[in-house]
Amino acid sequence: MNLDSLTLRPIGIIHTPYNERCRAPRQPGADGKRTIGVIELEPKRNFEQALEDLAGFERIWILFWFHLNATWKPKIMPPRGSRKKRGVFGTRSPHRPNPLGLSLVRLLEVSGRVVRVEGTDILDGTPVLDLKPYIPYAEAFPDSRIGWLEETAGQREKAEKETFKLNWSGKARAQAAFLRDRFEIDVKETAERVLGSDPTPHPYRRISRRKPTGFQLAVKSWRVHFEVHGRIIRVARLASGYAPEEVLKAEPETLHDHAAHQAFHRKWPQLVP
Repeated sequence: MNLDSLTLRPIGIIHTPYNERCRAPRQPGADGKRTIGVIELEPKRNFEQALEDLAGFERIWILFWFHLNATWKPKIMPPRGSRKKRGVFGTRSPHRPNPLGLSLVRLLEVSGRVVRVEGTDILDGTPVLDLKPYIPYAEAFPDSRIGWLEETAGQREKAEKETFKLNWSGKARAQAAFLRDRFEIDVKETAERVLGSDPTPHPYRRISRRKPTGFQLAVKSWRVHFEVHGRIIRVARLASGYAPEEVLKAEPETLHDHAAHQAFHRKWPQLVP
């Protein structure tokens, strides 16, 4: 057996509402939504028989491939806790030597080669490698130590109880509505979710300090400028992540949301990244 390389063949793919990494929850069910995922197994491989007897389990493990990750990092900075890099094997980061993912979900239905699940955190179109039943008596150890996460457990519990409230200025609200109504770009929903839980500057969340009292959240190619006053976040304005001259010189559709950035700069010409 050659251990230098191994060949894996996906058994199918999963369909979910998450088509962008920034919209997917960090852990299964972490967004509090009853998100449905549909796993379609490949035909002509006897998977109908392989799925027999799975339906009796309440939860299952999904093993999958982080197909959008091309590189890995030996140390990463987790999205929660202190700004300290951790060894990737001590985290759940997708940036791994072998980009294997493991997700625990609630099983809803098995029909033919289709498996419906609830509470997924997986991106749409992700290759599925295997399905396994979750067995509580063998796999649940709630009193187990959690390593470096114990340092941030108290901070996390406090943050979950003390969420932040976002107040949008008239300009910011108009800009968000413009992008949503004209181009189906919902910057506001992402900003509410990310900043509502923790507006602290962090590269993983793409939050940075802009001035002594101001901060910026990057939502793909868009920027959300805000200030924090206690538990209140005042969103002052949105901005394009591209300078006006960059949008003007670029070939059509070569930039992310190109048409939207062009229209945005025309409507609010004074705003720059």
